Amino acid sequence: MHSSNHIIKVIDDMTVVGLISKNDESAYREEVQRLTAWCKDNNLSLNMEKMKEMVVDFRRAHSDHSPLNINGSNMKIVKSTKFLSVHLAEDLSWSLNTSSITRKAQQRTLLSAKAEEGSSSTSHPDHLLQRDH
Repeated sequence: MHSSNHIIKVIDDMTVVGLISKNDESAYREEVQRLTAWCKDNNLSLNMEKMKEMVVDFRRAHSDHSPLNINGSNMKIVKSTKFLSVHLAEDLSWSLNTSSITRKAQQRTLLSAKAEEGSSSTSHPDHLLQRDH
């Protein structure tokens, strides 16, 4: 490549899902490090402000999960996230997603009702619609 040319690569979304058993996070953390190295090797920058980690833990005795550290920055741990247009919560309940869908449906119903109300109140007199000859 010519030195005056630059290539900018963008990946919109990436997801890493890891299963941690017997409190051994090493495979998960190694996979994230491999992904980080791959991004660096392929000139992709990771935006730590947009990256987040959600932990789903069904053990009876929950332990604190230390955040992933990428390039010296800790990843934000969240209790919920949106994945493939579905709102996921750390307890895997459907209430957050259902609330979101209900809210959208109510907004659309309200907009539809307002649009219908507006179209019926704006009647056009027939004489304005006729062409002059």
